[in-house]
Amino acid sequence: MAESNFVDYVKIQCRSGKGGKGSMHLRHVKYQPNGGPDGGDGGRGGSIYLRGNHNYWTLLHLKYQRHFFAEHGGNGGRDKCHGTDGKDIYIDVPCGTVVYNAETGKFVCDVAYDGQEVLLLKGGRGGLGNFQFRTSTNQAPRYAQPGEPMQEMTIIMELKLLADVGLVGFPNAGKSTLLSAVSSARPKIANYPFTTLEPSLGIVDYRDHQSFVMADIPGIIEGASEGKGLGLRFLRHIERNSLLLFMVPGDTDDIKKEYEVLLGELENFNPEMLDKHRVLAITKCDLLDEELIEMLKETLPTDLPVVFISSVTGQGIQELKDVLWKELNSESNKLQEITAEDTLVHRDKDMSRFQQELAAEGEDVVEYIDEDEIEDVDDLDDFEYE
Repeated sequence: MAESNFVDYVKIQCRSGKGGKGSMHLRHVKYQPNGGPDGGDGGRGGSIYLRGNHNYWTLLHLKYQRHFFAEHGGNGGRDKCHGTDGKDIYIDVPCGTVVYNAETGKFVCDVAYDGQEVLLLKGGRGGLGNFQFRTSTNQAPRYAQPGEPMQEMTIIMELKLLADVGLVGFPNAGKSTLLSAVSSARPKIANYPFTTLEPSLGIVDYRDHQSFVMADIPGIIEGASEGKGLGLRFLRHIERNSLLLFMVPGDTDDIKKEYEVLLGELENFNPEMLDKHRVLAITKCDLLDEELIEMLKETLPTDLPVVFISSVTGQGIQELKDVLWKELNSESNKLQEITAEDTLVHRDKDMSRFQQELAAEGEDVVEYIDEDEIEDVDDLDDFEYE
C-alpha cells in the first residue's frame, strides 16, 4: 500500500487561529486634551472547515500535508481600528469521509455530499477594546480584553466509498473478474489470495443507457472483524453501499456455510449492515454442469436472490444485472436511501484496538494532552497595553 495512490486513511493536526487583543488607547491630539478612549477591537481568528468535493476520490492530497494552521486575528488599534480577521482554511475531502478525534477515538463529523461544509474548529473571538467599556461613571477605562485562545485537535480521516453495489467475498472468489467483466475498470487479477489490496470502483452499464456503481472490496477472511487478514481496513467501505453482493465460488465445499461466515463478519463489525439488501452470486459456474447446479440449489439460502454466474464465459451476467437493478430500485431500498442520512450511525473508535489500528496504518502512536486541560496562560501574560 505504500506505493499505492489509493489513500483512505490520514491523520492530520488542525489548529484554529486565536483572537486578536483589544486595544487600550486614550486619544491625545492637539486641542483635544480629553479625547477619551478609542481602542479598537481585535479581529477573530481563522476557523477550520471541511468541505465535500466530488472531484476527489481518495485522501491522497492530504497524505503529505499533515498540518493545517489558521491565521490569528490581528490586534485592535487606535482610532477605533478593528483588527484584521484571520483567514479561514477549507480542507477539501472526498464525499464519504468520516472524521474521528485521534486522541479519544470519538466521532467528530461526517462529510457525505458535494459542497457540504462542516465547521471543525472555530477561531477565537477578538477581544474588545477599551472604547467598548466606556460608561458615564468610567469615561476613561484603562483596560481591554485579550482575544479568545485557539483550538487544536489531531484528527483521523477515514474514507468510506460511496457505491450502489458492494462485492463481499473471500479471497479469490472472483470479485475483480466480475468487475472487469461488467465495467471498464481493470483491477489486478491473479490466481493467489489477496490479489486486490485496494478498493476499485466501476460503472456498470444497464439497459436504456442507465448505470450503477459497483465497488470491489479486498477479500474478507474469518476473523476480519477482529483485525485478521486485511482486517478492519476495508470493511468500512461496505457500510455506505446500498446493496451487498455476496460472492461464493461454485466449487466451495459448503456454500451456505461460507455465506454465513461472511454475514457473521459483517454483523460483528457493524450489526446495521444486516439491514441492507443482499444478493448471492455463485461464481465460476463454468466449472459446473447442469446436474450439479440443480443439486446446489437445494442447499442454498432461501432468504435472498441467488444467481449462478461465470465472469469468464458471461453465463448469468445479464441475469445478475437484472437482479441487482431490481433490488436497487425496490421500494424498500429507495426508502432506506432517503432516510440513510438520518439513520446512519457512526460509532466511536474501539480504544482497545485503536492504538493497534494506528500502528497498522504506519502512524506514530503518541500520547497527546487533552484539549480540556490546555490553558492558554501565555496569551494572558503576553497582553500589552498601548
